[in-house]
Amino acid sequence: MSEASIESMSSCIEDCLACVIACNDCYSACLEEPDIAKMRDCIRLDRECADLCAFTAQALTIGSSYRAELVLLCAEACQRCGEACAKHDHAHCRRCAEACFKCAASCIGLAQELSIRQREASGV
Repeated sequence: MSEASIESMSSCIEDCLACVIACNDCYSACLEEPDIAKMRDCIRLDRECADLCAFTAQALTIGSSYRAELVLLCAEACQRCGEACAKHDHAHCRRCAEACFKCAASCIGLAQELSIRQREASGV
């Protein structure tokens, strides 16, 4: 793996783990909100996003052969979670949205890099 790939992979792992923390914090805080029904989508997406980010980080650390697909799925989950959290004015939701959008961008960047490397390796 090239130096740039190692840096991109490490950055993506760090962003995934930061997103796990932000989503878990938001999840817990949303459960304490007075109008929990209003927070339903946020809570569900927090949970899904945290789980996918954790799994993606783990898969990246072992060099999974599915890492390109996983980072794209993770980016989609982060984008959706970030959009749901951005609809709320709570500080925990704003922090979560920021972490989600950062992770989504990091995952997309890594997916593009992995795709380029895959094309180069196949001679296309």
